[in-house]
Amino acid sequence: MPYHLVAFVVAALVVLVTTPIVKKIGLKSGYVDLPNPRKVHSRPMVRLGGISIFLGSLTALMLVWFAGGFGYLPPPSEYEIWGVTFGGLLFFVIGLLDDLFTLSAKSRLVMQLGVATMAWTMGVRIEFFTVPFIEPSLINLGLWSLPVTLVWLVGMTNAINFTDGLDGLAAGISGIAAVVMLITSLFMNQPAAAILAAALAGGALGFLRYNFNPAQIFMGDGGAYFLGFTLAGIGVIGLVKTVTTVAVVLPFLILAVPILDTSTVVANRLLRGQSPFAADKRHLHHRLLDAGLSQRRIVLFIYALTFWVGSIAMAYAGVPWGKVYAVIATLLLVYACWQALKRVVRSKKQLKIELSKTDQPLSDPVSDQDSL
Repeated sequence: MPYHLVAFVVAALVVLVTTPIVKKIGLKSGYVDLPNPRKVHSRPMVRLGGISIFLGSLTALMLVWFAGGFGYLPPPSEYEIWGVTFGGLLFFVIGLLDDLFTLSAKSRLVMQLGVATMAWTMGVRIEFFTVPFIEPSLINLGLWSLPVTLVWLVGMTNAINFTDGLDGLAAGISGIAAVVMLITSLFMNQPAAAILAAALAGGALGFLRYNFNPAQIFMGDGGAYFLGFTLAGIGVIGLVKTVTTVAVVLPFLILAVPILDTSTVVANRLLRGQSPFAADKRHLHHRLLDAGLSQRRIVLFIYALTFWVGSIAMAYAGVPWGKVYAVIATLLLVYACWQALKRVVRSKKQLKIELSKTDQPLSDPVSDQDSL
């Protein structure tokens, strides 16, 4: 039975059905995201869409489990699936509490570290690295396993949350990354991670029906935390645990867009003496907005960028047709860059024209008064 296809379809259908219900509940209860100078939306938006994503993914996993889809997995792999699932549930709860009651950054971080530690005890852990061109290439982390795993799980969770700044951006990035992880996990004979990736991909891509620009609902921190932690967990149990240099590199390559964006912004904040959790408008999507691109163009451009690094990961892993995907993704990215550059140049020209109009000399108020 194609359990991975079942997980994907069920998750997507549940999200499609439940999102309008969640939206109605959010509007009635008043849990909406209000516009402010740091945000780009201009009207109140329900921010509880993560409930639908979580319900879709969890329903898909439970259905596969009841249908016997986990029966062929060895006990450790099944245990790891529930470790990622339970950890994702708790991260979702943390984000949902923040959506409802606005938690402090420190309290969120403490809770995230606690949940990540629990996931580590359940087998969701990075235990070794394989480093190319170094002998021995396999480096056992030993006691460093816990801090390295915590940095990965918590860091990736917040990286996805930081990308949730434009309609459909976080959901699309997560959906594309989950599909790439699904393909690479199946190719590398990691069915446990592949089932998780299929359910997550269905939930994230199904949510785009209501979240793509112009969005009808936001996923909120609950949805972003769930997506980020689950993606990080899939990378750990499906790729990093494989004793090959290729496997260790793959999750970092697949998730390179949110990783590099978040790392750059956080480093910038620290250099300025600010908190790494301080809100600002220095993310890639903010900079592209300032350059004159529309929300939809920016989101599609970052989709193309995410697909490009994902296709490189598939080619690097030796996935069949991986090189073909990489060529197609490269062409799409070149086209997206060309379109973006045209728009930026046009925007700058328009700005110059508007500035030149405002620079016209004003009439002398005294002369005007005399003429009257």
